[in-house]
Amino acid sequence: MRWRIPPRLLPATLLPAALLLGAADEPQLVPDVSQREVEIQYSFTGADLLLFGAIVYPDGRKPDKPADIVVVLKGPEQSIVMREKQKVAGIWVNADTARFRSAPSFYAMASSRPIDKIVDERTAAIYELGVDKLQLSPSSLNDSAELSRFQEGLVDLRNRNGLFVERPGTVEITDGVLYRARLPLSARVIVGDYTAETFLVQNGRVVAAAVRDITVRKSGFEQFMASAAENWPFAYGLVAMALAVGMGWAAGAIARRI
Repeated sequence: MRWRIPPRLLPATLLPAALLLGAADEPQLVPDVSQREVEIQYSFTGADLLLFGAIVYPDGRKPDKPADIVVVLKGPEQSIVMREKQKVAGIWVNADTARFRSAPSFYAMASSRPIDKIVDERTAAIYELGVDKLQLSPSSLNDSAELSRFQEGLVDLRNRNGLFVERPGTVEITDGVLYRARLPLSARVIVGDYTAETFLVQNGRVVAAAVRDITVRKSGFEQFMASAAENWPFAYGLVAMALAVGMGWAAGAIARRI
């Protein structure tokens, strides 16, 4: 028996094949990361993650002009309130405030060259390549100058805490095919799902992107305490109060004997 596709079904049948053929004309990324899970214990002082992978070109033909790689490690988004302090009558008090609905709790980026040498401002903003291009979604400010001031304050605060990191020119590309980059994970990171994004850029255009997931979680005693606080809050509060009173009494007894 000879099978025949009805003419009315030909466009729908050929569309997936056309998409696959079109995708084959573009390079592909095969990324990976040194740790898919990061465990936070009492002795956790941060981690150094290696992001690496390969660029697969159609038919193995590398472009005449070397491509660029940008890697971004991003943590869970948070809603954060920034408060500006002012000195009034010799006392520091809270003045203006600003709320950002979707500030990343952690952001680290590395690139093969400085970002402004790789892509234009518009492309950098679309893919959030750089802390100054993050879409923070402010919800309480209308004045652009005031918004810029609070954004700069947020970036400065997280830079000093090691939560925002930029390392331009640190991605190593070998033979135009293999790449690697190291990004630090601060000891101040929160638990949750993180993403390691890799972008392949040619002639100022992002031609391929790939994502790997990373999980940051507590383990050991920290995990037990976090679970107790979430599942048994009343008992956790009583135990915490008892420990505080006991430690205070012990400290007083030691002081009286000295």
